[in-house]
Amino acid sequence: MTQELLREIMDYSHRADPYPLYEELRKTPVAHDGDGPYVVSTYYEIQSLLHDPRVSSDHRNLTATPGDARTVSEGADASLPPIFLRLDPPEHDRLRRMTNRSFGPPHSPHRVHDMYGELRGIVSELVDGIPAAGPLDRIDLVDQFAYPFPVTVICRLLGVPPEDEPRFHVWADALAASLDPDPAEPAQQPPGTADAQTQLAIYLAELVEERRRHPGPDMLSQMATADPTDDAMTTVEVISTAALLLIAGHETTVNLITNGMLTLLRHPDVLRRLRKDSSLAASVVEELLRYEPPVQLLPRRSALDEIEMAGVRIPKGATIWLMLASGNRDPQRFEAPDRFDPDRPDIQHLGFGSGIHSCFGAPLARLEAQLALSELARRLDGPHLLEDPPPYRQNAALRGPRHLYVGCDGIRT
Repeated sequence: MTQELLREIMDYSHRADPYPLYEELRKTPVAHDGDGPYVVSTYYEIQSLLHDPRVSSDHRNLTATPGDARTVSEGADASLPPIFLRLDPPEHDRLRRMTNRSFGPPHSPHRVHDMYGELRGIVSELVDGIPAAGPLDRIDLVDQFAYPFPVTVICRLLGVPPEDEPRFHVWADALAASLDPDPAEPAQQPPGTADAQTQLAIYLAELVEERRRHPGPDMLSQMATADPTDDAMTTVEVISTAALLLIAGHETTVNLITNGMLTLLRHPDVLRRLRKDSSLAASVVEELLRYEPPVQLLPRRSALDEIEMAGVRIPKGATIWLMLASGNRDPQRFEAPDRFDPDRPDIQHLGFGSGIHSCFGAPLARLEAQLALSELARRLDGPHLLEDPPPYRQNAALRGPRHLYVGCDGIRT
C-alpha cells in the first residue's frame, strides 16, 4: 500500500494536487512495506526526526532499495562538488558555520536587511518589463518574473559582475532542467546539463581567485578570504557552496513565488487585502509555506541506528522519506489544514524544514517572496488565471508550476 501511494505521488498526473494522497498516507504515520523506504507523513513525527541525530542526510550512508527513488532530486546534481546539505556533523556544521559568517548573525547581521532596497528595485524593474515581453492578456509569471528574480538576487549576493549575470541565467536554466527529468528516461540528464555544471564550476573558480586578489563586500569575497587558521573553506568548498546558493536557493524561491501567486489568484479576497495592505505579505508567505510548500518531501535520509517512532521500529540502515507537505496539512497539528488562511494564529510550518538542516537561505527567501507577491498584487490590474491547474514541473520534491499564465487589464505605476 505504501509503495503504491508513493508511486502515485511521484506520478505526474497527481502533481497539481497531491494532497488527497498525503491524507491517505497520514492514516499510517510511519508506513513501510516490502523493501521500500519508511515513509513519515505526520507533523510531530517529521519534526522529531528532523531533530534526531540518528537520521543522516549523507547519501553515502544509504542502502539502495527498490523503493528508493533516486531520480527525486533535492538540490544540486551529484556531479557537482558535494554540498553541505548532504553532509552530517561535523563536516556539515563546519561548512554551514563558515558560510553563515558571510550571510547572517553574528558576523553579518545586516546582510539580508541591507539588500531590501536593491530587491525592491529588481522587483519593480521586472514588473515594468512585463508589457515589453508580450501581450498583457497572456503573461507567463514564471518566465517573465519569478524565474529571473532569484537568479539576479543570487548574483548580487555573491558579487557576480553585472556583465556576467546573463551567463548565470543560462546556467540556472540548464541546471534547473536537470531537476525536472523526463519521466520516460529519469536517469538521463537533459542535454547541456553537464556542460553547464562544468562551465559554472570553472567560472566560480576563476571568480574566487579574483576575489582573493581584490575582495569586496560580497559573500564570495568573504568566503574566499576567510582566515585559514579559523578552519576556512577550501576553494572546492567555496565553489560547492556558491553552486548550492544558485541551484537550491533559486529553484525553491521560484516555486514559492509562483505557488504564491497561483494561490492568491485562487483566493481573490486575500489578493485584494494584500493589494491594499502590503504588511499582510509576511503572514501570507508563512501560510503559503505551510499550505503550498516549494519543497514537498525529503527523500533519501537514512537511519544511523534503530529508531522507534509511532509504534514502528525503523532499523539501522533503513531509508527514510520525510513528507513535509503532508505534515503541513496534518489535522492533528493545524485546524482546518486544507484552508488557506493567512490569519491563522499559529503557523509553525515545516516549509523550511527544521533542525540542523533547516533552510539556510530562509531569511532571504521570505523577503524575496514578500516583496514579489506584494508588488504583483499592487501593480497587476485585474489579474486572472488563464489555465487552472497550470502545467507543473515533473519534479515531485521541488513542486511548482513550470508556467503560470495569467491575463491582466494593465500594469499600474
